[in-house]
Order: sequence, then structure tokens, then C-alpha cells
Amino acid sequence: MSNQEVAQQLAPIVRRVLQDYLLPLDGFHGVSHWARVLENGLRLAEETGANARVVSLFAVLHDSQRENEGHDPQHGPRAAEFAAQLHGQLFELPAAEFALLYRACYDHTHALTHPEITVQTCFDADRLDLGRVNITPHVSRLCTDVAKRPAVLKWADDRAGSRTVPEFVQQSWGLEVDC
Repeated sequence: MSNQEVAQQLAPIVRRVLQDYLLPLDGFHGVSHWARVLENGLRLAEETGANARVVSLFAVLHDSQRENEGHDPQHGPRAAEFAAQLHGQLFELPAAEFALLYRACYDHTHALTHPEITVQTCFDADRLDLGRVNITPHVSRLCTDVAKRPAVLKWADDRAGSRTVPEFVQQSWGLEVDC
């Protein structure tokens, strides 16, 4: 499935997230961040073998329940519970895959790593976007060998620093985000 098709499948979920989203769409944890996490995750999953559907859902859900742009240690658990509410309504996953999505959302700010490659890929997809807040990801904080490659780090950090929104996401989600 192409990145464009993945983004199109996520559009109804993004619309649902935005119904109650408390923060600015163009904020540090908003739509442009989700879009880059999606692109990061899809790129990593090609090589890690991670479940791309779980990684894609993580991208749009992991920060969806933030209450502020700063310290919000419970946003991951809230995102996991929100994912549970949407499961069976806006998306379907087998139980084992949903458990990975739940764990990735729940732990993405607290855990350093996880034994499952799909959760590791979710964590790295998010961490590779730290350049949006002027933090260059450090390889010691990344889980997968792919994310630790200098070329991948540079690619992701350049996009994060410039707050690039992938074109395939802009087209599929129908949003214009000023970054």
C-alpha cells in the first residue's frame, strides 16, 4: 500500500481526533508532527518489518490526548484509552496488534524500548521528530538499527527542523497547516 493510501485510510480517524483536540493544529504536537511521525514510521517499517498499520495508527493517536504542549506525563495513557474507544468503531485490528498499539501509545514518553519491533518502530518514528523542538535525536535513545543510521537521522532531523508536512498527508487529510 502506498503512503498516500495509508494516509487516506487514516483521514476519518484524524477528523475524529480533531473534534476534541485541545491544542493548536500547528503546535509542536499537532498535525504536522503526526504527519512526520507517520512518514518516519512507514519508512522505518519497510526495513524493520514492523506492522505498518499499527505504526500508522500510532502516528495519529499518540499525542491526540495531550492537554498542553509542555509537561503532560499522562498523555500517553490517555491516548491508549482513546485508541481503545476508537477500536471497533473507526478501525479494526486483531487483539495482538491492538495490544501493540495500546502499549506504544501508553509508553511512548516513559519507556526507553520494548521487546516488540513494532513498538520500537513507533517509539523511533516519534523520537526522530524531536528536531521540531530543537533537539537532535541521540542514537542511545533510539531502538532500531535503521533509525540509528546517520542518513536516516539527518533526513528526519532536517524535516523536523523545517517542520515539513509530507505532501501525501496534506492531500489525504485535506488540512492546510501553517508550520
